[in-house]
Amino acid sequence: MKIDVLVAEIGSTTTVVNAFSNINTPFPKFSGQGQAPTTVLEGDVNIGLQGAMENLRKKLGLSDLDYDEMLATSSAAGGLKMTVHGLVYDMTVRAAKEAALGAGAIIHHVTGGKLRKRDLNTIENIKPNLILIAGGVDFGERD
Repeated sequence: MKIDVLVAEIGSTTTVVNAFSNINTPFPKFSGQGQAPTTVLEGDVNIGLQGAMENLRKKLGLSDLDYDEMLATSSAAGGLKMTVHGLVYDMTVRAAKEAALGAGAIIHHVTGGKLRKRDLNTIENIKPNLILIAGGVDFGERD
């Protein structure tokens, strides 16, 4: 079975994955749904996501879950802990921060420019679910 899109919702208690096929036709089809406990507290929501995908695979009777695209959203614990980092504060950092907030993240730390040792220590202490790094580098790569 060919699945065009998997759509995941990572909730506070349950992660749900829905499968859709024939997306680019006049008759898109809902193919099935899998679910598993959300694993925010374990520190990695991917564990619950993989569990929901495995549950879906079994329900569909497939040996492998073959899909073209995955979309995901999260409402878990009111949003995931996130840190945001970019090159230029007024440009890339601002855009990345807006994107994170628009996705429902709870931003715990924001930096612009080169990350310093204290920034890395702060990030390590926060233990974010996601780290967003935006932008490029001025004058190429440096140590």
